[in-house]
Amino acid sequence: MTSPLPLWAANLAVFDTETTGIDTSEARIVSATIALLGAEDEVLERYDWLLDPGVEIPAAAERVHGISTEIARASGITAEVGVQQIVAQLAEMLERGFPVVAYNAPFDLTLLRAEAARHGVPWPADLSPVIDPLILDKQFDRYRKGKRTLEAVAAHHGVVIGTAHDAGDDAIAAGRVLQRIARKYADVIPGELDELHAAQVGWAAAQAASFQDYMRRARDPQFVADGRWPLR
Repeated sequence: MTSPLPLWAANLAVFDTETTGIDTSEARIVSATIALLGAEDEVLERYDWLLDPGVEIPAAAERVHGISTEIARASGITAEVGVQQIVAQLAEMLERGFPVVAYNAPFDLTLLRAEAARHGVPWPADLSPVIDPLILDKQFDRYRKGKRTLEAVAAHHGVVIGTAHDAGDDAIAAGRVLQRIARKYADVIPGELDELHAAQVGWAAAQAASFQDYMRRARDPQFVADGRWPLR
């Protein structure tokens, strides 16, 4: 029998980006989505952005998300305007009482903060609560073998992604994964959002330390894993 959805997971502000690369200090946002999911995992609101990042989109990045430099320049809004709108919409969702859900949150949020600094956009003083399905999946099913990409974790939890590496489909899938996890582990997940946010800080640090220990023993004695969460 499926457990009921905890109240804190009934409405979720899901967030994802597609970018020019994987270095959060240098990469630029190409597309982004913020959506509000309801208790039946339905999309209640959705906001999408296509940005002209102001730089060339590398071929490797284009192969991932399908957005070329030409498309971004022809149809995207300026990066400054887009970043300002994205930050403002995230802040509004939090002000309305909805937690922000982002899969592997340190990537998207750290990159967005770097973009905000680049374009002179004020950053929220307290960006919380944030919920990261990747951290929760590792915490509550830590011995499961296999990849922990969004595609793999979504498949494990029975969530279908429309188009992988589409910001909208990925954001919505992450929220639905989170709701599956919330139901499955309702008896052990903290019931208050502030407690859950704080718990993830500790879980992320412990998970990184464990991975670092494994990598140093198995592959690279100098390997360092960054356990800061949700920003690095």
